[in-house]
Amino acid sequence: MPDVEIPAAPTIDGATHLHSGKVRDLYELTEGPYAGALLMVASDRISAYDFILDATIPDKGEILTRMSLWWFDRLADIVPHHVISTDVPTQVRGRAVVCEKLSMFPVECVARGYLTGSGLSDYRATGAVCGNPLPDGLVDGSRLPEPIFTPATKAAVGDHDENVDLAAVAEVVGPGGAARLRDLTLEVYARAESIAREQGIILADTKLEFGDRADGTTVLGDEVLTPDSSRFWPLAEWQPGRAQPSYDKQVVRDWLTSPASGWDKASGAAPPPLPPEVVERTRSKYVEAYERLTGETW
Repeated sequence: MPDVEIPAAPTIDGATHLHSGKVRDLYELTEGPYAGALLMVASDRISAYDFILDATIPDKGEILTRMSLWWFDRLADIVPHHVISTDVPTQVRGRAVVCEKLSMFPVECVARGYLTGSGLSDYRATGAVCGNPLPDGLVDGSRLPEPIFTPATKAAVGDHDENVDLAAVAEVVGPGGAARLRDLTLEVYARAESIAREQGIILADTKLEFGDRADGTTVLGDEVLTPDSSRFWPLAEWQPGRAQPSYDKQVVRDWLTSPASGWDKASGAAPPPLPPEVVERTRSKYVEAYERLTGETW
């Protein structure tokens, strides 16, 4: 597994840097009306195959932030979210939110309505995904009889999350907590899948993160229903039995594994710089996803 080198987080006046992931930088605010709350900043970084690439995707951080805010508004009657304010320091305006400190569950809460990715691999090996038995004869891109909860353990940056079943989640958060996370995840997915379908987009699967407030209220945190945390496919082009066109960084993955890049994925060497046209095509995918889902012009 390659060591993931995360660029140094920028210094922000009135905030102390706490942690950086592949895309986001997390701070604690030390001044102003929200002192003590968290500042979550979405960068333009992009990762692929466990590497953070040298190139950035212009506007990506702002697209992710605005899309999450759009979805939080449409899910608020199902589950409260962690955003307190969008009044953030000038240097990160548009790409950051002030949010609550929560006790985050150490579980990636994944809902799948379609079979692909690691779920497809598990199905081919066992006929099930995370303990959910599925019918015979499904192929890449098949719509499932009903959405399923397929949680995963949270891995360190650079490692892969590991798919687990509901019983494994219950060992970590208790049976009641596991059932609550499952039910919330599937309810959020059902709402979002319906909204996306109305816009001509399939929400194949999505990853959610939840945390608890001090009073025990479960809250939706992190990002939600973005191309970084979800698979969005154009409905008109859906064709089971093959890889589906998608609104995400698949453009980057395809180029890196093509002869054009000259990169040997198995070598462990860092990928080469992305050509400008790959950067622009990737940006256009994020913009198109935002515009088609929200109906707003970027």
